[in-house]
Amino acid sequence: MYYYPENMAAKATLWLWELRDLAIIGVSLIIAVFALIRTGLMFPLIAAAVYAFLSIRFDDISILDFLRFSASFLFWKQQYFEWGPDDAV
Repeated sequence: MYYYPENMAAKATLWLWELRDLAIIGVSLIIAVFALIRTGLMFPLIAAAVYAFLSIRFDDISILDFLRFSASFLFWKQQYFEWGPDDAV
């Protein structure tokens, strides 16, 4: 079933994925199946399945976005703290 965005600014979704993610998943699965048939390699199929899992969206955030935000908060963005007198009233 196709859900049209309610506020016209949201991205179009199909089931639990955005349409862009579904296109990427579909193309990568086709390539992975051909690679499996021709060479016997399972890596492309596993990579496509992992991307399909990580791109599932719940409440307008995907698992991949959550991992990206978490890594950014924990590792890449500097956290700055100032210690001083408490100015709270």
